[in-house]
Amino acid sequence: MFGPFRMTNPLNGGLLWKIPWRLSKFQKRRHRLRLRHVDGVVATLDAALAKAGQTLPAVERWKAEMPTEEEMLPKDKYTIFDRKEKRYRKGIHKLPKWTRVSQRLNPPGY
Repeated sequence: MFGPFRMTNPLNGGLLWKIPWRLSKFQKRRHRLRLRHVDGVVATLDAALAKAGQTLPAVERWKAEMPTEEEMLPKDKYTIFDRKEKRYRKGIHKLPKWTRVSQRLNPPGY
């Protein structure tokens, strides 16, 4: 097809659109550091509130429900639940950077 809407090499399945099927060791390390950073923020906030003699329900709920990075299984660290996927799991690297939320809990059995 000719004209402004012709297929270019990247649009035709070139290397720019291919996502590897697993995380590299560098991506895993950055993801672990992100999880540890969130744990550190929660710990700092909890220590500051305890020093002031106060509590915050959201922080208490986070500490009660959410596992820390060390307690998480690798399956839960590097994949998230997605009901549209074939085996209900999607690699964390297939998400856009701005949507990488700290999803630490998944439905039971998945």
